[in-house]
Amino acid sequence: MEPSVSGSSLDARAVKELRCIIVSLPLSLRVRSRVSRYAFIGLLGMLTVSAGGCASAGTFTWYQDIPKGPDWNTDNSEYVIGVGDSVSIRAYEQEGLSGSYKVRRDGRIALPLVGELVVAGKHPSQLGKEVEGLLKQYVVTPRVTVNVETSQPVTVTAIGEIKSIGALTLEPPARLIEAIAQAGGPGEFADKSRIFVLRRFPTFQRIRFTYDAIVHNEGGAANFPLRTGDVIVIE
Repeated sequence: MEPSVSGSSLDARAVKELRCIIVSLPLSLRVRSRVSRYAFIGLLGMLTVSAGGCASAGTFTWYQDIPKGPDWNTDNSEYVIGVGDSVSIRAYEQEGLSGSYKVRRDGRIALPLVGELVVAGKHPSQLGKEVEGLLKQYVVTPRVTVNVETSQPVTVTAIGEIKSIGALTLEPPARLIEAIAQAGGPGEFADKSRIFVLRRFPTFQRIRFTYDAIVHNEGGAANFPLRTGDVIVIE
């Protein structure tokens, strides 16, 4: 059975990356109690068998090189759509193109005519303009409104040399510094220059931070927006 994060199966590349990262951590950093260490040894055995070809596990992107989307803009108080939210999309006088949609775990919804569309990480007003642009080839002067009907908390997972390993639940907007604080911060033997966020959509990313950058909010590191399914790794 493949490992999962927050109840969702990881894609093949994400599984490989996660295996490589976990296997590369010293055992003393992965588990602390005797009971959890014995349980982890069994898991480690399964992961090690399939951890061949881990040369690519060292690849990453610095957070400064990640394009800043609407959810990273702390100056805008408009809600940011997240995984699990339900959104209402209404096209004026086009009932067949209107409806309510739940954002899937890959951050997408499927709209009539438009097809698959990434909506997680966007403001409702931004999404409305995007849908209007896509509908122009089918509808004359489309007018679209987007509302969030129900919202869900952000669930991420923390592993590695961090004081509290496991799932974290945060109210949106969820920020990296809040998650690390909730998990108790880096452990005694943590390499504070190697903090990563693993993200699955729209493509798999391994995003690197340093603890100093997060604490001092250098380049907006502290306010980096987390999304459901993200994995925080401190090596």
